Amino acid sequence: MSLLQELQERSGNQCELCGAKDGLAIYEVPPISTGGVDGSLLVCTTCKGQIEKPETTDANHWRCLNDSMWSEYRAVKVMAWRMLSRLRAEGWPQDLLEMMYLEEEELQFAKATGEGLEESEKIIHKDCNGNVLQAGDSVVLIKDLKVKGSSMVAKQGTAVRRISLDPENATYIEGKVGAQTIVIITDYVKKMVDKE
Repeated sequence: MSLLQELQERSGNQCELCGAKDGLAIYEVPPISTGGVDGSLLVCTTCKGQIEKPETTDANHWRCLNDSMWSEYRAVKVMAWRMLSRLRAEGWPQDLLEMMYLEEEELQFAKATGEGLEESEKIIHKDCNGNVLQAGDSVVLIKDLKVKGSSMVAKQGTAVRRISLDPENATYIEGKVGAQTIVIITDYVKKMVDKE
């Protein structure tokens, strides 16, 4: 059974956040999704669009979280918590957050993207030019780097795709160089810009 089929079966073929039945797609929960059923949920285009573009968030759309926050599925609970945290200034989301219960591991995962933190509290990763890095971005090494614990040297100009961010330290990112996942200091990378 494919991931889409498993999510359709789990959700009853509707958005796991708002219950819509049209425009459904798989959404992998960032920053480092475990993928599969545990790290994904089925969402409609409205929910997905507002999750990915916070400036388009319509608070009234998210009143649906009053129901979906009680889901038994980790990915659904984590996204409900993140959206309620984003909207807590509205008043009613704060009340729902106070009722919501997440296991410690679920709460850490929910907080991993910095959702719900004030701007001054967020850990922001920036490349050597001051460009903000996001999980999933691609970067290029700007100098040769020795990889600790191995004889490998990551060469200048090497592209590192789909990086992940250290949630506790703004100067560390992780990415794959060859078959090896390494920790890289952000001062030694330049963000790759997708050409339109």
